[in-house]
Amino acid sequence: MWYVIQVRSGSEREIVKQCQTVISQDILEKSFLPCYEEMKRYEGAWHKEKKLLFPGYVFLISRDAEELYQDLKRVIGLTKLLKTGEEIISLTESEIGFLQKFGGEEQLVKMSTGFVEKDKVVILEGPLKGLEGCIKRIDRHKREACLKLPMFGRVLDTRVGLEIIEKKM
Repeated sequence: MWYVIQVRSGSEREIVKQCQTVISQDILEKSFLPCYEEMKRYEGAWHKEKKLLFPGYVFLISRDAEELYQDLKRVIGLTKLLKTGEEIISLTESEIGFLQKFGGEEQLVKMSTGFVEKDKVVILEGPLKGLEGCIKRIDRHKREACLKLPMFGRVLDTRVGLEIIEKKM
């Protein structure tokens, strides 16, 4: 099952390293941070950079929630494992499927390409294709889209890379 821990923003990569060293491989299959590609302009050119898709969250894959919970107590800087009351909650099958499709095997959301036609966004290619309804705002200068995604039992705001190649009136 996939689980999510909440951590202080900025400490995500350190927590992943700790999880990989502190938690037994029998318990923790994988810990990772879903990311997205973003275009940044510096030194006179555009460069692709990786940014965190969900800042403040670390994803863990484990078969044993109780053992994972016990081992996580040794991780320094952990805020909390997402749970309802005393029950540790895992991501739903639909959330896992969405993340696997959206970020692929390496959990990296690639840049999407599209155009705007009369205030309607049309995605030509990339992971946003078919998710146009989740786009709440586009920043053409930063080449990114702001999304509202149902995740962790609530709706989260996140950003992904989007290149708008044309605006039709």
